[in-house]
Amino acid sequence: MGQLSTSICGAAAAAVTAFLLLPAAPATAQEWPQRSVRVILPFGAGSATDIAARLIGEKLTARWGGKAVIIENRPGGDGLVAINAFVSANDDHVLLYASSASFLAHPYTQEKMTYNLERDLAPIAQVTDTVLSISVPASSDIKTIADFVKAAKAEPEKYNTAGAAGLPQFTMEAFVKSQALKTTNVPYRDVVQAASDLAEGRIQFLLSSVAVMVPHVQTGKARIIAIGARQRSPLYKDVPSVVEAGFPGLTVETTAGFYGPQTMPLDLRKRIGADVIAVARDADIVARIESTGQDVRPGGPEALAATIKQQSENTAAVAKILGMEKK
Repeated sequence: MGQLSTSICGAAAAAVTAFLLLPAAPATAQEWPQRSVRVILPFGAGSATDIAARLIGEKLTARWGGKAVIIENRPGGDGLVAINAFVSANDDHVLLYASSASFLAHPYTQEKMTYNLERDLAPIAQVTDTVLSISVPASSDIKTIADFVKAAKAEPEKYNTAGAAGLPQFTMEAFVKSQALKTTNVPYRDVVQAASDLAEGRIQFLLSSVAVMVPHVQTGKARIIAIGARQRSPLYKDVPSVVEAGFPGLTVETTAGFYGPQTMPLDLRKRIGADVIAVARDADIVARIESTGQDVRPGGPEALAATIKQQSENTAAVAKILGMEKK
């Protein structure tokens, strides 16, 4: 009997050990979050995406019973550093907060995709539309996009251009090609540095979020000459859109939102999305985000998925100008 008892105890212990070694099941909507939540961003501190993420993260921490929302900036690699870090985490407490500008151009620009957009980035909630702008140094005589085109054609290879990593840079390249300009493209790991360089005159034409330009406009070192959208922004009513300026090819529409891992069930994404929407609609949050040059437009998983589909189609049109196809 003693031997039988010992065998039973041993088998039970083995079963418990085996159970403990099994991968943890994804958290349910009712249980989540069970611990702090990491939110990975593909842009540096001070970018439009970063500002919104920190404001929303602070409110979500309180909403989630004090479970900390930790913002982790991972700029670089045209957005791939952050996306790869998110995908490889394979953890439902690690989210990605990114602008669609971070990844929509990848199928055309990357020789080998390290992730699959539809499979690996599960939509949770859209938060803002990033208001993009064309900016020049305030010391420049350039007042319009047409002025820049004329100057760049008159003095080939004199001017440096740049775009925020991802779709803005992609769009800038298409603009330069369509206008037959000979300018030097300056790639940036962090668009905040690009804005600083523009203010100092090291680059002369930048397509980026308004958010990173605001500090330099306020100090009188940079000038926004157009808004990168079909219509004027209600935040900058005196600045023409690129369409009004006669250069619709510079239109860039990007939406920032939260994404979960592929294993995150839809009911959980909807619950997290509802929390994000509630926070994003807070009057104080709206005012603070809009002051940075972003339009608050919250929506759930389905809304974000539809937005990405539409913006993917716009990206394909830009790629066609460049003569590029999906890799």
